[in-house]
Amino acid sequence: MKWFTVSCMGIALATAMVGCSEPPATSAADTAGSGEGEPLSVYVVNYPLQYFAERIGGPEVRVTFPAPAAGDPAFWKPSPEQVVAYQKADLILLNGASYAKWVTHVSLPASRMVDTSAAFTDRFIPLDDQVTHSHGLGGKHEHGDVAFTTWLDPVQAIEQARAIRDALIRLRPSAKGDFEQRLDALVTDLTALDKQLAAVVRGGASRPLVFSHPVYQYFIRRYELNGQAVHWEPDTSPTLEQWAALEQLLAEHPAQWMIWEGPPMPATVEALQKIGLDSLTFDPCGNVPESGDYLSVMRQNARALEKAFAP
Repeated sequence: MKWFTVSCMGIALATAMVGCSEPPATSAADTAGSGEGEPLSVYVVNYPLQYFAERIGGPEVRVTFPAPAAGDPAFWKPSPEQVVAYQKADLILLNGASYAKWVTHVSLPASRMVDTSAAFTDRFIPLDDQVTHSHGLGGKHEHGDVAFTTWLDPVQAIEQARAIRDALIRLRPSAKGDFEQRLDALVTDLTALDKQLAAVVRGGASRPLVFSHPVYQYFIRRYELNGQAVHWEPDTSPTLEQWAALEQLLAEHPAQWMIWEGPPMPATVEALQKIGLDSLTFDPCGNVPESGDYLSVMRQNARALEKAFAP
């Protein structure tokens, strides 16, 4: 979706009007609009946060993730009406790490926003190469100054989930016990996922890998993988320049597997096989999956990786 000037003006007008009319607040609890008997209105900027909030909040929350199913939510920009909906939420969950840059261009109530990665900003991975590229019809963009797919490290995902737990307790302290119990169950699942992934790569972490897109930085660091990234899209035929760059990369980084965000085109898979590179899909799960949920997608990712790390 292109960010037309008209849209920018519409958002600026809508946010200015709502921002000016909102009374000052000192805490998230003071500004919460839902009554004790109603679910808290929680708005998020990506699917992992939606999943974590729903797991922890249970019936105490109503989580909304308004980004369309197609495309990368990191580069999605809401309509003026959607911005107003965010402004009215009891809680706005942000991913942090330069994710969802639209947040910095609108007026959102600071007392209701929670940066779920704030506890580990010192562990953000800086990006050295700011390559401009496109995701299908999403328009040209850059990925920002730090890597943003924080949740691909399950340990960091647990920290983000804890930040959500804390925010919900501040808003609804009467449900503290339930929130903590549900967080414990989620932490158990994420810890098991971490162990599953570690078991898959054990003994083969030094094996060269090529990643189709630079979004796996935290995953690579967590499991100490020997990975290099290119800028290929699964639904787009690579250019001659991209093929040449890949061949140059393989000369110094002799990988046998390319890991994709989504299923690549059959013609691309066939062409890669001719140069000794097989393909598998590891879905970062930034958006709502077509089937299953965050945990089932990540478990499937772990199973898919077994092919690349087979003895």
